[in-house]
Amino acid sequence: MTTTLGRAVAGPVPVPSRGQRARVRARRRRTVLAFMAPALVGFAVFFGYPLVATVYYSFTAYDLVNPPQWIGLANYVRMFTAEPVVGTAAYNTLWLVVVLTVSRVTFALGVASVIARLRRGVGLIRTLCYLPALAPPAAAALAFVFLFNPEFGPVNRALRAVGIDGGLWFNDPAMAKPALTLLVLWGSGELMIIILAALLDVPREQHEAAALDGAGPIRRYWHVTLPAISPVLLFGVVNSIIVALQLFTQAVVAGSVAAGTAEVAGSTRTMGFPQNSTLTYPMWLYVQGFRYFNMGYAAAMAVLLFMVSFAVTAVLVRRLRAVSPIEGDAA
Repeated sequence: MTTTLGRAVAGPVPVPSRGQRARVRARRRRTVLAFMAPALVGFAVFFGYPLVATVYYSFTAYDLVNPPQWIGLANYVRMFTAEPVVGTAAYNTLWLVVVLTVSRVTFALGVASVIARLRRGVGLIRTLCYLPALAPPAAAALAFVFLFNPEFGPVNRALRAVGIDGGLWFNDPAMAKPALTLLVLWGSGELMIIILAALLDVPREQHEAAALDGAGPIRRYWHVTLPAISPVLLFGVVNSIIVALQLFTQAVVAGSVAAGTAEVAGSTRTMGFPQNSTLTYPMWLYVQGFRYFNMGYAAAMAVLLFMVSFAVTAVLVRRLRAVSPIEGDAA
């Protein structure tokens, strides 16, 4: 006796025509664009349009009052030939880019490596190391100028107690940029937290395998830990370069307070105090645009800053992919 299951046999599935498939794809595109519309509009209004407008104004003479007048490459020629202060500001910014990038990544990596090895009080120490990152830049600069005051600052008092001359710090052209670097390092808690998360995410099996092969702690750190967190270190380098290229608030407030005046916004007398040693590229851009109202020239400086930041980031990303390709590229 043969038993059959009472299941209906489905007929052939109709194949949609080319026009139907095109309509489905168009409907999906419209749906995706509808969900992406807020982000696209925000990007166009707050990034795309200002970028295009800045590039346009960089080729004009514009003072925010009269209509812009097209002058071609005159702003860029002036920047490279007839503006000696730009050279000073560019040198200070380049110094901060090199020193601050190396010291910030090294400092954050060192602190994160120490915290990753702790067994007790990790949460408290991690919180204490991160708290300075929450301080407003202006308040942090005020506190640091007080701490490093040449006469009554706690730092110089402690150094004099052990027989060391602390120096003038923010009042000395030779020590102002290192003091500014210490100020930025003090607030690098967010980078330390990111690197700490990457360190804790390194597979323990790799360390155990390296230890079985006879690798000591230093070799395991160099050949296992650092390659595993190299993308995060690249992010730290790029982030530190951008922070140094855009350094403004801390330098302005520190120079103003060290000079003994409360004139901060646009005061050319305190910008870069002492002796233009802390005058950064964004500070001179601000002075040109909002103190002298040379908005076309300031736009040209902004375009050059954007191009340098973009070029440095692109080179670093390409270099990392060439040295240590990601899994998707390797596959």
